[in-house]
Amino acid sequence: MTKKVFRSIFIVASAMLLICLVVIVGVLYGYFTSIQKKQLETQTVLVAQGIEKEGLPYFDGLEFDNYRLTWVAADGTVLYDSEADAKTMENHAQREEIQEALKTGTGESERTSSTFSENTLYRAQRLSDGTVIRMSVTHYTVVKLILGMLQPICILLVAAIILSAVLASRLSKRIVEPLNALDLDRPLENDAYAELSPLLLRIEHQQQHINNQMDKLRQKQDEFSAVIGNMSEGLILLNEQGVILSINPAAAKLFGTSMDCIGRDMLMVDRCLAMQELIRMAQSGKHSEKIMKLRGGEHQVNASPVMSDGKLTGICIFAFDITEKERAEKQRREFSANVSHELKTPLQSIMGSSELIENGLVKAEDMPRFIGHIRFEASRLMTLIDDIIRLSQLDEGGDMPRESVDLKVLAEEVANELAEEAMAKNIKLAVCGDGAMINGVRRLLYEIIYNLCNNAIKYNVENGRVDVIVSSTADGVTLTVADTGIGIPPEHQSRVFERFYRVDKSHSKETGGTGLGLSIVKHAAQYHGAKIELKSNIGEGTNICLRFPQK
Repeated sequence: MTKKVFRSIFIVASAMLLICLVVIVGVLYGYFTSIQKKQLETQTVLVAQGIEKEGLPYFDGLEFDNYRLTWVAADGTVLYDSEADAKTMENHAQREEIQEALKTGTGESERTSSTFSENTLYRAQRLSDGTVIRMSVTHYTVVKLILGMLQPICILLVAAIILSAVLASRLSKRIVEPLNALDLDRPLENDAYAELSPLLLRIEHQQQHINNQMDKLRQKQDEFSAVIGNMSEGLILLNEQGVILSINPAAAKLFGTSMDCIGRDMLMVDRCLAMQELIRMAQSGKHSEKIMKLRGGEHQVNASPVMSDGKLTGICIFAFDITEKERAEKQRREFSANVSHELKTPLQSIMGSSELIENGLVKAEDMPRFIGHIRFEASRLMTLIDDIIRLSQLDEGGDMPRESVDLKVLAEEVANELAEEAMAKNIKLAVCGDGAMINGVRRLLYEIIYNLCNNAIKYNVENGRVDVIVSSTADGVTLTVADTGIGIPPEHQSRVFERFYRVDKSHSKETGGTGLGLSIVKHAAQYHGAKIELKSNIGEGTNICLRFPQK
């Protein structure tokens, strides 16, 4: 802006200088020309009076520095000329000033030389005898005058231009300085030109509007950051070329990168073919999804195009963990298959025995054995159905009536019920510890202790031992069931709480197990917020500990 102001001031100053110079030269030229004409008129009158008195002798010894004197007869013959021989000069009867003097008594004219550098002024006056005296003087034209004054004019112009440049520079800086010093953060506090007040007021309003918008954007950004920062799902925003614009911590952890990956191509973070296909489909404007293995789990990754006015402006990648969902679906399929198999086995045995009896193929002495077999399989079937119903109730997660239960008393009840089975295998079943009250569902707590003790007896050795220990600590109540049985192999310990999972299927069926006991224990413990710890060694026995929280 300073340059523009300087240029404008300099051009205006230079133009005004030239205009003033032209006007002054024109005025001076006209002024001096009028003075020269008056002087010429005066001189002509004086010479005419001298000739009237003295005649031709008047010219003797007369000197004319700048004037030329010519005496012309009435017929135009030149009688005398101060610069040339009168006899050799042409007739002047046709000269404008001569003719006018002969008619009116005086005459004047002005003629310019062929070079246009000089003008000649003529003044003529008729004498009493009819002759005409004429005087002339030469003066320079404007062009000649300017050329003659060229050097001082140039010096003056250069000096004036330099002075104009200096003044224009200083003036432009002084004009622009208040503008450069404007504090646009506080527009209304500026002491600037009054003409800027509307602009500064508008800037103030614009700033208030911008600040309000920025506050809203900052709030939205904070909300967005808080949301995506606390999401367990991964969220990545890309531009249309696939460059990362934003990534939340969950996505950074999921894809094994850091927050510094912003600005890099997504394919530099994950080069798998599935990700390439997702980005390619999104860039073509189509939604796509893939199941990918990330961080040891199953994740569904969705890629959606972000459109604006029909054009692709970005890509949104959303990844969420479906490991539990897939595991639950797998367990559901396995559960359905296992339930069908487990229900089908005793039913086939019952149907087979009943068909033999119905067809009379069973001897009378064998009849009690077949009937006993049918009763055993039916009892096993009812137990299986009861266990499935209990698991279904636990899966539904409905509220059950709670009460204060003493785990030691409950353990003693279980021990009394299983005493006959324990004695049948010469197993010593003992309950020890102090009374420990917890707030829980009595039936579920009974199922926990019963299943653990029942398994400890079934999978124990002859003359073995089962200890039920109840203790109360500052953190809560601990229930431990320890046996001296066959133990659980390490590769099976992580799966024994799954439904229908058996370490030794043949032995389990022989003992009448359904494969759901430990699964019921797991779900009942989860219902009460208890944690399960399992320790087992082959041939040394198993120790299962449940830790119930204080609440």
